[in-house]
Amino acid sequence: MSTRKNEYEIIEAKFGHLIGGNMRLRQLWTGAAWTEGPVYFRDGDYLLFSDIPNDRILRFVPDLTGLDGTVSVFRQPAHNTNGHTRDNEGRLVSCSHGARCVFRTELDGRVTTLVDNYNGERLNSPNDVVVKSDGTVWFTDPPYGILTDLEGNAGEQEYGGCHVFRFDPKDGSVAAVVTDFVKPNGIAFSPDERFLYIADTGASHDPQGPRHIRKFDVRDDNTLGGGEVFAICHVGLFDGFRCDTAGRIWSSAGDGVHCFDVDGTLLGKIHVPEVVSNVCFGGKKRNRLYICGTTSLYAIYVNVQGALLP
Repeated sequence: MSTRKNEYEIIEAKFGHLIGGNMRLRQLWTGAAWTEGPVYFRDGDYLLFSDIPNDRILRFVPDLTGLDGTVSVFRQPAHNTNGHTRDNEGRLVSCSHGARCVFRTELDGRVTTLVDNYNGERLNSPNDVVVKSDGTVWFTDPPYGILTDLEGNAGEQEYGGCHVFRFDPKDGSVAAVVTDFVKPNGIAFSPDERFLYIADTGASHDPQGPRHIRKFDVRDDNTLGGGEVFAICHVGLFDGFRCDTAGRIWSSAGDGVHCFDVDGTLLGKIHVPEVVSNVCFGGKKRNRLYICGTTSLYAIYVNVQGALLP
């Protein structure tokens, strides 16, 4: 049995200890068409996130209270960027629907394309990305940005699938690490990098399609094993998600944010008044959960810390 108090729905009692009972969900800003890809810069104390249809990356800077702040345009045009992360040198790594690539923003502001093809054929529309501690870049490649002109540029799939890729910047190699997804989407490593979690949002265009997160074992050679279903979404779809330091998953969903224990048990929910696309932990203590919800940016303080890995 679950209990609901304000924004929270406690399904397992332990979830009550993970959320701040006196903390409330705050809408920090609104005015986007579809927010996505939040990434926090602790060294600058600001958050970047995408507004994909409006082709811009926005920056949220908290005020002195830490509760509210201001939003400005960081980059426009932005090639319809979706997911973002940071590499081990603190550089911004972004997935571009419009350019069908993954690119990196150097510390001096220059933009470097990391990967835009697989075996000579263009990628679909890279969606979400994480960087492993060894520097390899892992990203998902569904076709959302080429289905219409809304979130990119309508086009054709070229390599004949929707894969999850690993890019090694040391030698420029690109490997398809998973090839049996319908529409791979959110992606995150466990804090110890023993596991890789990947969402499949195939149900977005087929009601019978997958709407789950799968869990993979990460081998020493950076290949993957396993791949069993970790959790199924019963309200909307899992899109982007992040891990806390204990390895729990905090995932977007149709009714807010769902928190899962390491064994896949749904612990509870944070209800959000808009469909949530993605989340990330931020703040100087990594205990503020930033939430991209359709047209808006939200945040709430929690009693956990986000994993150091993006």
